[in-house]
Amino acid sequence: MKRLILVLICLGSLAGTTAQAEGERAGEFDYYVMSLSWTPTWCALEGDDRGSPQCDAGQGFGFTLHGLWPQYEDGWPSYCPSAMRPPSRGMTGEMSDIMGTSGLAWHQWRKHGVCSGLDAADYYALSRLAYEGVVRPDLLRRLDSEVRLPAAVIEEAFLEDNPHLEPDMLSVTCRANRIQEVRICLTRELEPRTCGADVIRDCTSPDALFSPMR
Repeated sequence: MKRLILVLICLGSLAGTTAQAEGERAGEFDYYVMSLSWTPTWCALEGDDRGSPQCDAGQGFGFTLHGLWPQYEDGWPSYCPSAMRPPSRGMTGEMSDIMGTSGLAWHQWRKHGVCSGLDAADYYALSRLAYEGVVRPDLLRRLDSEVRLPAAVIEEAFLEDNPHLEPDMLSVTCRANRIQEVRICLTRELEPRTCGADVIRDCTSPDALFSPMR
């Protein structure tokens, strides 16, 4: 933990940039977006067709960690060149409890983690710390049937259970008129902060489908 704190302090001093092409320099970004994916939506749109074990009945996955993404004030880096060793199977497997699958953990490192400037172990530790720092509303986990609701209701639930967050610090996305993700903006030290204009756009659906956990 001491090592992780030192890494956070060091990285917090690096300056950001606004380029959006792939292959930017690792460690040069402005803030993080933590993306929380509602598993029933992912399973309905992708996971069931893939036969993902994350979607098996009784797994109990609700909002899982899609990723912790380095972000510019406008745009984001991806696939940054990095001399860091890739994560081991053990590392990615250990992330499946909050990410659903080890495959997603690997993909997130390859696309986003390499841009953080951290090695794989510290990137995953930071991702877990960010995930554990936000309360996922228990009320949403207790639903036993599908409902249609404005996406704003999901945002309100997160704001109520996380009084340190403000409306412009998170956004709710939809896909195929289903609640898809909650995205929360964090400083490099994992403090809540205002999202950039390209992140803050919320789903405006008045009747997005929200399916219960399996």
